[in-house]
Amino acid sequence: MFHMVRFIFLTLAATGAAYSQTRAEAEAFLKDAETKLLKVGNEAQRASWIQSTYITEDTEALTADANEAAINVTKQLARGAVRFDKLNLPPDMKRKLYLLKNALTVATPTDAKESSELTKLMSGMEGTYGRGKYCRDNPKARTGPGRPSNVEETRTLEAAPSSVVRASSSEDNGKCLDISSIETILAENRDPNELLDVWKGWHTIAKPMRKDYQRFVELSNKGAREMGFKDSGAMWRAKYDMPPDEFAKELDRLWDQVRPLYVSLHAYVRSRLRDKYGADAVPANGPLPAHLLGNIWQQSWENIGELVAPPNAGTGYDLTKILKERKFDEREMVRYGERFFTSLGFAPLPKTFWDRSLFKKPLDRDVVCHASAWDVDNDQDLRIKMCIQITAEEFAVVHHELGHNFYQRAYKDRPVLFRDSANDGFHEAVGDTIA
Repeated sequence: MFHMVRFIFLTLAATGAAYSQTRAEAEAFLKDAETKLLKVGNEAQRASWIQSTYITEDTEALTADANEAAINVTKQLARGAVRFDKLNLPPDMKRKLYLLKNALTVATPTDAKESSELTKLMSGMEGTYGRGKYCRDNPKARTGPGRPSNVEETRTLEAAPSSVVRASSSEDNGKCLDISSIETILAENRDPNELLDVWKGWHTIAKPMRKDYQRFVELSNKGAREMGFKDSGAMWRAKYDMPPDEFAKELDRLWDQVRPLYVSLHAYVRSRLRDKYGADAVPANGPLPAHLLGNIWQQSWENIGELVAPPNAGTGYDLTKILKERKFDEREMVRYGERFFTSLGFAPLPKTFWDRSLFKKPLDRDVVCHASAWDVDNDQDLRIKMCIQITAEEFAVVHHELGHNFYQRAYKDRPVLFRDSANDGFHEAVGDTIA
């Protein structure tokens, strides 16, 4: 696969591009590339921030245009980089060229109309996700006792992106539930019918996106193939300093090491859930019912800890209770996280972080509440975007996101192509280790 990628990159290079390039030309190319990448990258970041915190049709359009411009510049530079492949260059320059050729997360097709269509689909789906709500007229109208209806639809072992956000909310009879409210119900409620209802209700939000997502996959895969990859997944896997197929094999190897422990934990959790909800609700075999796992993504079981803890196990301390007793607000949650990092010797966060971050869900507009850390200008403009609630789970999420921010600032003085982690896994590893 690696050799095929290289071959296709060669065919995409400019006509007549010879390999008689010099080191000076490579240095000039990389200097120009970093200048261009910084400019279009920062413009795309600012547009994306505005869209995520002010969801409107206009901000979606602006983000689509900025992303398309950034992707097109990156594609052009990636294709131009292959003409230096045969040069004997210093390791740092070789690394920059490698990173440049693997810089894209989404590759748009070369066709201008399809390129524009893809970026518009991306920003539109982001807006739909942020606006999504499950509305029900009578939340007490549920299936009867025993096995919830359509329980097969909820069984899954799949995980979704980390750092989820949960907002505390009452179940508000007759009102619409956003993602934060649904996360709270899934974490705290123990009525299997109620859990099934909100789980299924949340997933109805995705139905309007089905056709858009199918088209997104089609166009993004086409763009990836034009860049020399089998599909977008292969393009992502190529970022780990090995051919995509080798990365998949390595992941399987690592999974096989932890699989026996996971299978044992899975079987134990199943037995505890059957004790709680009964054999009709929790089958003897197959995936666990997703709506009973306490997390909208099924990526964590910590919210059902009291259900699955061994008999007579100590409950420990209640961090949520402690935070509320101490009257923490959203800002103090973040201040506490910052103090952890300054206690390690890091400089405090800049004033702009406190002025520009989103800590609390606004009442007057739709935002994407999913927690994320931002380095808007690849320098000091650090931010987090969260709809913070005063809970133990959110306390950990705050520390996770700040782990990203302090890592981002740590490489701000490096060359532009080195202002990132060695691969995507490093960032999440730092964030999770700190949390």
